Amino acid sequence: MSEPTVTPQGWRSARRLRTRKHRLAERRWLVEGPQAVGEAVAAGVVRRLFATPDAAGRHPGLVADARASGAAVTDVTPDQLSGLVDTVTPQGVAAVCDAVDVPLPDALGETPRLVVVCARIRDPGNAGTVIRCADAFGADAVVLTDSSVELGNPKVLRASVGSVFHLPVTTGASLEDVVAACRARGLQVLAADGGAPEQLDALATRGALARPTAWMMGNEAWGLPAEDAALADARVGVPLWGAAESLNLATAAAVCLYTTAAAQRAGGG
Repeated sequence: MSEPTVTPQGWRSARRLRTRKHRLAERRWLVEGPQAVGEAVAAGVVRRLFATPDAAGRHPGLVADARASGAAVTDVTPDQLSGLVDTVTPQGVAAVCDAVDVPLPDALGETPRLVVVCARIRDPGNAGTVIRCADAFGADAVVLTDSSVELGNPKVLRASVGSVFHLPVTTGASLEDVVAACRARGLQVLAADGGAPEQLDALATRGALARPTAWMMGNEAWGLPAEDAALADARVGVPLWGAAESLNLATAAAVCLYTTAAAQRAGGG
């Protein structure tokens, strides 16, 4: 798309954030959609809000909250908004916000109870959905290890539906360092592995999931290599009682996180 004849304030600098290079250099992200933008505003990280007249009319509270937070608000046409986002049918609202990923020690804190570790996850939709599931089931943190998809990728942010602004997410550490940091905080480390002899329901029945737990989830294409799985205390499979051969990464993460969170709450954790 060519630049508009009359360029709205901040439009060019925001458009640069469509590229990974500029997102990393500026430590800024471009978030779209009223739900995700609203969560970013609530987190206090929005610097500029772009809204079409129609969207501003449909979401007056969002515009007011953005202004109250100190963010600049810029009116744009639908075509100008389309030049910022990568969705086919934009929802009329986008925002420039500060990146919210944090260092590994800050993400884990002192006494985490439930953490999900994604080892070299590449698919942005899966990454965002895992973050959303972790948020929904009360996890303390999400870890995307080195060689994972960039957290500020628009598809990751869109799939998280704002959950990336609710809980700590850390990126870039090696799996070995992450496992060591989890163990230092008293977490057992379980590797999700569809072919494992140990089954999730059996662990829950024995009460083993009531302990503080970090779940290792492997890459979408090749799972967890043997050397990565060997870092865990145990390999655990999700039992499948139907005809499906396997679960995708995000679905498996949701099942493991829900089952563990339920066990921890039942055990008073």
